[in-house]
Amino acid sequence: MSADEARPTIFALSSGRPPAALAVLRVSGPAAAEAGEELAGAFPPPRRAGLRTLRDPATGDPLDQALLLWFPGPGSATGEDLLEIHAHGGRATVDALLRTLGERLGCRPAEPGEFTRRAFENGRLDLNGAEALADLLAAETDGQRRAALAGSSLSGAIVRWQEAVLAASALLEAALDFSDEGDVAEAVDVAPLLRPIYREMHDLMARPPAERLRDGVRVVIAGPPNAGKSTLLNALVGREAAIVSPIAGTTRDRIEAPVAIGGVPFVLTDTAGLRDEAADAVEAIGVGLARDALAAADLVLWLGTDADVPAGPGVLKVATKADAAPPANAGLRVSAVTGEGLPLLSGLLVERARALLPGEGEVALNRRQRELVAQALDDLRAAMAARDPLLAAEALRAARGAFDRLTGRAATEDMLDALFGRFCIGK
Repeated sequence: MSADEARPTIFALSSGRPPAALAVLRVSGPAAAEAGEELAGAFPPPRRAGLRTLRDPATGDPLDQALLLWFPGPGSATGEDLLEIHAHGGRATVDALLRTLGERLGCRPAEPGEFTRRAFENGRLDLNGAEALADLLAAETDGQRRAALAGSSLSGAIVRWQEAVLAASALLEAALDFSDEGDVAEAVDVAPLLRPIYREMHDLMARPPAERLRDGVRVVIAGPPNAGKSTLLNALVGREAAIVSPIAGTTRDRIEAPVAIGGVPFVLTDTAGLRDEAADAVEAIGVGLARDALAAADLVLWLGTDADVPAGPGVLKVATKADAAPPANAGLRVSAVTGEGLPLLSGLLVERARALLPGEGEVALNRRQRELVAQALDDLRAAMAARDPLLAAEALRAARGAFDRLTGRAATEDMLDALFGRFCIGK
């Protein structure tokens, strides 16, 4: 039995849940052609849509009239035979087609991300392309969408890096293998080949990380008890995310609320009021969590006095209750009751946040990518500094290993499971 025959054929609904105008079902694997023939009879030509009547193979009863698209492997999205069925999107129709594929045709339902994983395993995209696709599917703001699309270009940059390192490695290997021959010099300077990609990788590492754009800029609202923190949070997110009460110390735990303001993703965090003497042990825990949140914040909205402003460049002083009480500090005056200052505060948050995010169309590295690029940079630095060609060649071999892990050629199974588990079923 060949490897293709051993691999099961999978199917899934790849469009949104019914009811809908249309439903797209995908079938991928060695039995995809057989499944299509049993459902529809004759196939349309590859990559051309054909209208067919789909029938239950057991009874011959019609199931639907649908468009079929046939993509023979390896030139398909998954790298193997792939059938797309564009059917009507009613629940009964979709259920009948899925049931027929599973019970009558010997296919099995796909697991989350299994179509994309097969594309990766068959060389249709590398690990960076898969991560960019996952970010694109999860994008909720226009900036996240653009960053995900830009992230797919990282694979092309890695190819250039690999080619430069391979060229340098070839020179060093020649020096090592043929150093006794007159036409190959023992001392080989590979720095001119490596400096351009070193600078490119260094510049890429200097950009803001992808997590901040994907997960949101973390904004912590902090200050003493009863300063209006929860009220401000609710006003900024436009809903009752936190309990508001005139009783000091109402907020005990951190309350996080994701929101997009001006197309920028934020995670706003309401915290327990900061004071030296907590009323009880539970409030003391809340104060500790508030201080931890302050330490991890990208931006801080400080509602306390000028004398207690936390240190750090990302602090915005906010004078709440501008409609009723004297300001606690000299910051921006806002009122959740009248709306005074809220548009200006939102604008300031967006302005500060954009400076912390990747630029328009820039590739941003996630944590996994940053660790591997940093390792490759160390290896390139060692190779350029080494006087012994043996040490330089070993450093370049290590850099190639980092690139292989970056593209997924040397990825671990656990890491792949975690990545492709982020995808929905049918993708």
